[in-house]
Amino acid sequence: MSRKPKKGYFVRGQFVAEGSEMDIQLKAELKGTPDASRTDLKRESDELQDLGKELLNLRADLVESVGLPDKLVDALAEAKRITNFEGKRRQMQYVGKIMRKLDPDVVLAARQALEEQHKGSATEKLNLHLAEQWRDRLIADDDALPLWMAEHPDTDTQQVRALVRQARKDAQPAGKVANVQVSQGLAPRKGRAYRELFQLVREHLGGTGTDEAVDDDDADEDSNDA
Repeated sequence: MSRKPKKGYFVRGQFVAEGSEMDIQLKAELKGTPDASRTDLKRESDELQDLGKELLNLRADLVESVGLPDKLVDALAEAKRITNFEGKRRQMQYVGKIMRKLDPDVVLAARQALEEQHKGSATEKLNLHLAEQWRDRLIADDDALPLWMAEHPDTDTQQVRALVRQARKDAQPAGKVANVQVSQGLAPRKGRAYRELFQLVREHLGGTGTDEAVDDDDADEDSNDA
């Protein structure tokens, strides 16, 4: 007795029986199942809402370059103002709702702006570290000044020397103050010259000279100077 031939079709030279696992998979890929569609939509929705959260920290000039709709800009501004956790969560859901209606070109521009800001932040950090290293070298070693001048000949040499001398002097407190610092394991206080030297170096390296975080000692001294 001959066996009844299976119903099916060939795909790229391979026979696919109707009702088989491969048949179901191929048909699902061709037509798209409701479950797959819901999964894709949920993933896309989550990605857009996450993008909205990142836009909260986007610089104002980059926000303008993206061309976000006023409705979204206002929603993001409101989200920044809200401090209540639940209120902020609901506002970010609203932001996500607006994000899902954006044109693909605007979404792409937003991603590119965030990438540009991220790259700029990384470069800025490297420049800050370089400025800190030069400041510390200038204070610690007299041989560092000729090297600095060779790379930045437009620097006011007398100004650098004066700041270095004062920074060294400020780092060597005398008498009871020094004894207290040593006994408490505290680092020497950093005076105004220490910060001004950093600012000078930073400016010559192409920065604003005001990017360095102020530590507790500096903050205390600023309040005393005021």
